[in-house]
Amino acid sequence: MTTPLAIPRVCTVGPVTIGPGLPLTIIAGPCTLESLELGLEVGRAMKAACDRLGLPYIFKASFDKANRSSAGSKRGPGIDEGLDAFRTIKQELGVPVTTDIHTPEQAERVAGVVDLLQIPAFLCRQTDLVVAAARAAAKHSLGVNIKKGQFLSPGEMAGPVRKAHEGGCDNLILTERGTFFGYHRLVNDFTGLGDLMELDCSGFSNLGPPPVCFDVTHSTQLPGSGEQTGGRPERAPLLARAAVAAGVHALFVECHPEPKKAWSDGATQLKPDKVVAILEQAASIRDAIAPATRSDPD
Repeated sequence: MTTPLAIPRVCTVGPVTIGPGLPLTIIAGPCTLESLELGLEVGRAMKAACDRLGLPYIFKASFDKANRSSAGSKRGPGIDEGLDAFRTIKQELGVPVTTDIHTPEQAERVAGVVDLLQIPAFLCRQTDLVVAAARAAAKHSLGVNIKKGQFLSPGEMAGPVRKAHEGGCDNLILTERGTFFGYHRLVNDFTGLGDLMELDCSGFSNLGPPPVCFDVTHSTQLPGSGEQTGGRPERAPLLARAAVAAGVHALFVECHPEPKKAWSDGATQLKPDKVVAILEQAASIRDAIAPATRSDPD
């Protein structure tokens, strides 16, 4: 639990600041950056909805989906084409961008373009990767989003946070995306979500727990469903409502105009209109529990 002497912590991502008492931040975009055109299409739709609702927005997509159920699955455009696309999206939409990295060697290069480096859930305990991301983030004044592994308890996330701290970066956000108990469904533990938001970092830092993001769409996955992971996307609105009511600081949502044709996570990605409906509900709930935290739209 949080030490009473801890200094409150926020995560700064470009012009967006995520943390307690601040507007609910939305991290949204397609799972895989299939093309620049797709990124811009989804990004424009998400930005328009967030602007209307007064919610800060960060664009997300992956240039390489290295963790796939099948070795033959499409993985993305790769780092060269991906970073070029992120530069364009960032410039044309005027929003911060984030993507995941999978090897320490990618950290410095990706940090030269994006505003937030993401550590995938399955890799959150990879010391070299977390430290490399932390060092690159500190050098470029970025943030690091560490997704909680499906195999970790909330308290065990103090380990990755400590590694990032020792790598020189305290500008962090943690993302909850469910726990896998072996029966082909990710389970969302809201008691554990509260524990994650009160993570005790006092053993190595005088800072309080990092802000917490809730991954709405990945939490609906059904792992172990064959060569393609299954999903329960109809449960996404329920999970988002519960997470916002619990007090999370950000939501992570994957969006695609034609999920069944998506290169990855087609079983869990949501169409833009479905995401917008979720964001409208999230904004209303956030207003109800913390009226002062919603920013005024332009």
